[in-house]
Amino acid sequence: MGRNRNRAGTLVVLAAVMGLGACTPQYRNHGFVPEEAALSQIQVGVDTRDTVASSIGTPTTAGVLNDSAYYYVRSRVRTFGASRPKVVSREIVAISFDKNGVVSNIETFGLKDGEVVTLNRRVTNVTGTDNTFLRQLITNLGNFNAASVLGSE
Repeated sequence: MGRNRNRAGTLVVLAAVMGLGACTPQYRNHGFVPEEAALSQIQVGVDTRDTVASSIGTPTTAGVLNDSAYYYVRSRVRTFGASRPKVVSREIVAISFDKNGVVSNIETFGLKDGEVVTLNRRVTNVTGTDNTFLRQLITNLGNFNAASVLGSE
């Protein structure tokens, strides 16, 4: 009997250790930011979009208007147990270009420089244009006049 109690105690301790081991934080890395040594090779006023892309790689994303900038983004996300994933670090390198495509500025940002911006996809429906077949059918039921159909009018 004492031997079974010893095994049960060992199993409980083993399960507790394994349960605590499952709660270790998990880290995921996303994106790419060039190293400082590679960024120091880029010369403001000399390098162009093509030379930047060939020397440090293609960007994560580019500026919306006329390719006004290259953005290199790297994030580190921590997941701990069943809690919501949390961004623990984010680095952004923005390389701006003038209208001729020559580097005009190089900036580096992190989480300490501002708030995390949550991107939401929002679609705005214009009023009155969402007329499906079923909606048109139901709307026209109120306009139905039986007398005009039977010719009694």
